[in-house]
Amino acid sequence: MSRDEWPLPPHYDSGRTHEIWRPDSGDLAKAAADWRRMHDLQPTAAAAQRIALLLVDVQNSFCLPGFELFVGGSTGNGAAEDNRRLCEFIYRNIGLITHISATMDTHQPIQIFHPCFWIDQQGRHPAPFTLITTEDVERQRWAVDPGVSAALEMEPDYLHRYVLHYTHTLEEGGKYDLTIWPYHVLLGSLGHALVPSVQEAIFFHSLARQAQPTFHVKGDNPLTEHYSVLGPEVTTGPEGEQMGARNESFVSRLLGFDVVVVAGQAKSHCLAWTIDDLLEEIELRNRRLAEKIYLLEDCTSPVVVPGVMDYADVADAAFRRFEQCGMKIVRSTEPMHRWPGIDL
Repeated sequence: MSRDEWPLPPHYDSGRTHEIWRPDSGDLAKAAADWRRMHDLQPTAAAAQRIALLLVDVQNSFCLPGFELFVGGSTGNGAAEDNRRLCEFIYRNIGLITHISATMDTHQPIQIFHPCFWIDQQGRHPAPFTLITTEDVERQRWAVDPGVSAALEMEPDYLHRYVLHYTHTLEEGGKYDLTIWPYHVLLGSLGHALVPSVQEAIFFHSLARQAQPTFHVKGDNPLTEHYSVLGPEVTTGPEGEQMGARNESFVSRLLGFDVVVVAGQAKSHCLAWTIDDLLEEIELRNRRLAEKIYLLEDCTSPVVVPGVMDYADVADAAFRRFEQCGMKIVRSTEPMHRWPGIDL
């Protein structure tokens, strides 16, 4: 064990990272205090180097087999394997990580990317993973369900103009076509919660290092996708009305750290677009800031639905572009002091 690695604590069980269970906060708090004393862990406020870990949507819906939108990746068990490595990364680097931020994708039943929002000419809802384009809306292959207008208290004519504008804006901006997803991360559901093993690791880090984690909710606007925590896919409506804005304060806080490590799901969607938006902000401020961003390539997986869609190549291409812009691609199993550009 090198000078900047810590052992895995006794409470951690690598065999449970793919399961649902309830961490015991009381027992865990005592264990964290004992761990702090045993390893002389200092409060993060006293740290000379500030290292943030950004966890993107490490929630049950995406990360546990059997849940609504499990990110199996190319192996079929991707997110579950990622979470084991992620937990162990947190514990092995508990004396180095000074802050953990977790994003929480947060949806309600009636949203533009859920089946109930749309109907075809026979009144049927689209199947999950259906793609809807501007042409589909123009030719009335898909239309907004009239019941949605009443539920959202919006005029049907406005919603028709809105979805035309929305799909066109996605296409013009080089975004993915509007994808109909299975109902997932519904607010108040089990799927919305963080994976228990990851929540346990965040809580343990918080008390062992006396550091308050932060949580960032995104995705609750019914009229837009919100892959990136930094902003929605479409920010204005057909009449120029504001649909959402870039989270400038969060960008500034992230870029204020000496090192920012990023992991989570999915490599092809929410994680990729978060990094893409962060890179866009970096290029507006100072391109050298990209050098402080480290991407844990073995703690993220792409969306792959066998026989339906496979975003593995798209995700890999995005990571190559991020690396070309100065970000570092690293592995969680390699000690941080060996990462390029890290001076610990």
